Amino acid sequence: MKEQYFEVLAPAGGPEPLRAAVYAGADAVYLGGPAFGARANAQNFSREQLAEAVRFCHARGVRVHVTVNTLLKEKELPQALEFVEYLCTLPVDAVLVQDMGLFSLLRQRAPQLPLHASTQMSLHTPAGVKLLWDLGAERAVLSREMSLEEIEEVHQACPIQLESFVHGALCMSVSGQCLFSALLGGRSGNRGLCAQPCRLPFAAPGGTGHDLSLKDLSFVREIGQLKQAGVCSAKIEGRMKRPEYVAAAVSACRRAADGEEVPQALLDQLEAVFSRSGFTQGYLTGERGRAMFGVRRKEDVTQATEKVFASLRGLYRGENQRVSVFLDLKVQGEALLLTARDGEGRRAVSTAPLGEGLSLLPQERCVQQLQKTGGTPFRAESVQVPQAGVPCGVSTLNALRREALDTLLRLREQREPILFQRMPLSFSAHSSRRGELPLRAQFRLVSQVCPQAKRCREIVLPLETPLAQLERLREQGYPSVFLDIPRALFGEENRTVRKMEQCVQAGFDQFLCGNLGAVALARQLGAGVHGSFGLNIYNTASLEFFRTLGLSTAELSLELTAREVSQLGDSLPRGLMVYGRQPMMLVRNCPLANSPKGCLRCKEPGCLTDRKRKEFPVVCRGGKNIEVLNSVPLWLCDLGRELAPVDFGVARFTVENSVECGDILDACFQGNPPGFDYTRGLFHRGVE
Repeated sequence: MKEQYFEVLAPAGGPEPLRAAVYAGADAVYLGGPAFGARANAQNFSREQLAEAVRFCHARGVRVHVTVNTLLKEKELPQALEFVEYLCTLPVDAVLVQDMGLFSLLRQRAPQLPLHASTQMSLHTPAGVKLLWDLGAERAVLSREMSLEEIEEVHQACPIQLESFVHGALCMSVSGQCLFSALLGGRSGNRGLCAQPCRLPFAAPGGTGHDLSLKDLSFVREIGQLKQAGVCSAKIEGRMKRPEYVAAAVSACRRAADGEEVPQALLDQLEAVFSRSGFTQGYLTGERGRAMFGVRRKEDVTQATEKVFASLRGLYRGENQRVSVFLDLKVQGEALLLTARDGEGRRAVSTAPLGEGLSLLPQERCVQQLQKTGGTPFRAESVQVPQAGVPCGVSTLNALRREALDTLLRLREQREPILFQRMPLSFSAHSSRRGELPLRAQFRLVSQVCPQAKRCREIVLPLETPLAQLERLREQGYPSVFLDIPRALFGEENRTVRKMEQCVQAGFDQFLCGNLGAVALARQLGAGVHGSFGLNIYNTASLEFFRTLGLSTAELSLELTAREVSQLGDSLPRGLMVYGRQPMMLVRNCPLANSPKGCLRCKEPGCLTDRKRKEFPVVCRGGKNIEVLNSVPLWLCDLGRELAPVDFGVARFTVENSVECGDILDACFQGNPPGFDYTRGLFHRGVE
């Protein structure tokens, strides 16, 4: 394991926020290039700007992490690989990745490149994080929804570096498990183009009217608690924010990380520059419910005055003298030699001829002059000067110091590139299916299971279904039962393992997995592993990765079009949802609990109503896994020819009763249009 350190990690949406972050005291920055970053609408950096940013940061001892953390379409894989190859030439200190296909390709091509697993991977369990560590990830960016206790549990499980958000916007959805923007506007949050429709009015009964909008997180003063939990990187969200915001957040986090008291005035400025009804400490403290919700109010906007911004600009007006330098002045023959050395062993030497007829400049005065490193990133830790002084003028000393420090700064910009091995990008082909589309029927409740389900290839039920009910279905002649592991396993890993072991012992050993943690648990038991849409499989490289990981089948992302599905290769059997209310988002803080009564542990689906009076069902799974569903169901069952590239279809039943499930399955098998309103989802129109 590499030595753990603690860093303040700052966002840089463009060159000016980058300088603000560095001058305000950030240890590392994360930024995006021209494409493939999760904040596509930020200013971001051209390739030339990236190169300059890396030089600028490295000279000042600041690490640079580049985001390549979107899901990638098949045609984008070569471009993404070429871009990362370019990043290796700079070289950057880490690349942030969401797409498991890209992750696996980079591990093959650039084994020395540090890869950080994006929060978009929905990382929130010890098993999931350890799996990524075993696969070669250096760092995991944890889900924002985790508590300090849950973070510490992950830390104890494996030696991977842990990064946690400490300040900035909170998404309502578990990261990587949101389709709201994609389905409502064709702009995918998984591809960096989230339009934030959740900030619009969505009303729960008795709620605030904005029951999908959370306050921003601020855990700045409590950074020490994150350290104790095992976090090594305190991450500030904000690549869409202006430099004053970045400087304020970095300055506050810098003080807290160094064990200093954070001035209340700075915290007030931080709230003034951007907040939504104030801040929340959020999930880190285990908070839930109404107190976490907030919107951008008029008073939040008016607080951000030019006076506030002008004050914050003072935080990044000049260089942060963070780089230690050791200076040694000697007389050698007829010349003066000044050696400047940094803490990593780099050396720069400047020379000047001895002045004729000059009196000795006293040692103390020489030291004073050489210590004047203002306007540079250097801080003179020690200055060695001959005890007798040196025969030179003050101007000569100043020139020697400037030349040596300028040379040392240029040396610090230089790094050896990271080896990137070019390999052909080739995959085995996938044969189109012939004949009738096999169906997998997934039910939320046993009571929904209908006789028509016996015609399905398999049925899926929640892991928590009582074994007696599963046994009864087997006795009644229903097909093989797969058990769906919850996509959200916050703090539930041990209990989940025990339940899985009981199921395996009873002969139910096939599991549907919607996150890497669930995949890891099923593999550990030697059980059958099947991937759900929650794995966000977007391209052939991802299919290949999950096949080598041991999956027997996998559902494709709900964001893929018919054409994109047809372009996928590899031999892993793949499926696609053909009926069901698409899960718009997976949440840990139920919007229906945003009422004076709090969580009702709903046994029946509730709903949210948008400004157009459309109703979006909300289903609860044991008070922990909560899904907001689309207002109308998806229907693809009549698109026979377009579904030929998939090996099976998935009919996902959530709010239907048993009779409705049977009628829908009949229609699925017949391939006829249904007698209700439906959507084609993204199957034809796709996403940006």
